[in-house]
Amino acid sequence: MTTAPFNEFTSGTPTDELASRARVAATAFAAWSAQPPRARARALVAAAAALDAAADELIVIAARETGLTEVRLRGELKRTTVQLRLFADVIADGSYLDVRLDEADPEFALGPRPDLRRTLVPLGPVLNFAASNFPFAFSVAGGDTASALAAGSSVIVKAHWGHPELSQRIGRIVSDALEGAGAPQGTLQVIFGQEQGVAMLRDEHIAASTFTGSIHAGRLLADIAAARPAPIPFYGELGSVNPQFVTRAKLGRDLHSVVEGYVASVSSSAGQFCTKPGFLFVSDASVMIEPVHEAAQRVGEHRMLNPRIAQGYLARRETVLATDGVSVIAPGTVRFDDDANAWVTPTLVSVSVAILESSGRRLLDESFGPLSVVVEYRDESTLADLVRRLFPGNLTGGVHALDDEATPELVALIDQLHRSSGRVLFNGWPTGVAVTSAMQHGGPWPATTNDAGTSVGTAAIGRFLRGVSYQNMPQHLLPESLRDDNPWHVPRRTAPAGESTSWGNLG
Repeated sequence: MTTAPFNEFTSGTPTDELASRARVAATAFAAWSAQPPRARARALVAAAAALDAAADELIVIAARETGLTEVRLRGELKRTTVQLRLFADVIADGSYLDVRLDEADPEFALGPRPDLRRTLVPLGPVLNFAASNFPFAFSVAGGDTASALAAGSSVIVKAHWGHPELSQRIGRIVSDALEGAGAPQGTLQVIFGQEQGVAMLRDEHIAASTFTGSIHAGRLLADIAAARPAPIPFYGELGSVNPQFVTRAKLGRDLHSVVEGYVASVSSSAGQFCTKPGFLFVSDASVMIEPVHEAAQRVGEHRMLNPRIAQGYLARRETVLATDGVSVIAPGTVRFDDDANAWVTPTLVSVSVAILESSGRRLLDESFGPLSVVVEYRDESTLADLVRRLFPGNLTGGVHALDDEATPELVALIDQLHRSSGRVLFNGWPTGVAVTSAMQHGGPWPATTNDAGTSVGTAAIGRFLRGVSYQNMPQHLLPESLRDDNPWHVPRRTAPAGESTSWGNLG
């Protein structure tokens, strides 16, 4: 494995090594992508087992570097190993290859059809920019890495500066496990340094990239990827405020459950989630004041990830609190320790729809931390239009309504939320992303740079694949997935000769 010595934490990976590491990744890709799916699957399972075995050691490092609680970190590490095993099952099954066979058909409706066989193939080496707020699940061995490895790509991870020791240790554990299970050397590599990450993004061997972070940094990187002589896909997850809407009937019947769920979702892990609900729309803010204040008072202080994020949160909080028309429900606290880390409790405020609209970005921008805005609306019929105008792109949007509600206003709201969100929730809170087949974790700009993909769930593998068709190719020259004997035993869809004459006959 190629990984970083400890002195790279501050100075970064030597720039004169970057080109050679990219070449190693390209060489590894050629061998890794050629392995049968089940061989790659066994390597992913081995990586998951190695992480599980090192859990106690890794949790101590992660807690020290990030300030996240042991309970949170153990849950996140479990999520990380579960998704590695999930992707092992995905590639062992083979459906992800989307194999399609069209038999040669001299009587085809549009003229003679050749033998056509289509499959998906991996793009090449992937560069993954790790996230700050998920030191396991969106970092060195997280979902972007797992899905890229599953697709058959080698991976270079640009470690996040907020947890460097953890990144290096996970990189060594996972790469050793992969190589011990038959993966080529360099299948997973870790590099350090912001400039080094940008330089690697420009390297001709890199075929795709992922990123989780700020809108500003993500846009800069996306532009670099697009400006290369040969542009490459860039999947950035950038910013989201995840608006939630409570109907009048729901608020009247289930005020307590709405309040408790809202405060818990906003304050979990100091609000450092991309899915944190930044706005809660209710028909009467006055009934929220006392119960929200009381719920917020019960939340203990939590350390923010690092001083840089803390300063950003402090500035954002001051902007919100200083905005005309903002009423404070729970003031929250910010306490700095001797290491410049901030310990915080939730800050919750309320405004009218009119104030929200007139304030512009002062209130509408994301607050990365335990800050959220309760917005009082007057008419449910206006909510769908508010989503369209104020919240054009988010990872999630949610409605809280009675189970039997089906008003035209609610239907219109849900319809608009699906146009602007990757995931639409009913009576649930967005800070909980299931790692499963049907999950969509993406959304229109500025939630992501490419809303065609997801960074969570089995569909994430599709970001690193492209289609190739073979026409009239002899059997011995076809890839295994397309041969008649199907040595990989992958599912296939076949269009038999003569089928075209019955197209359009719907019975």
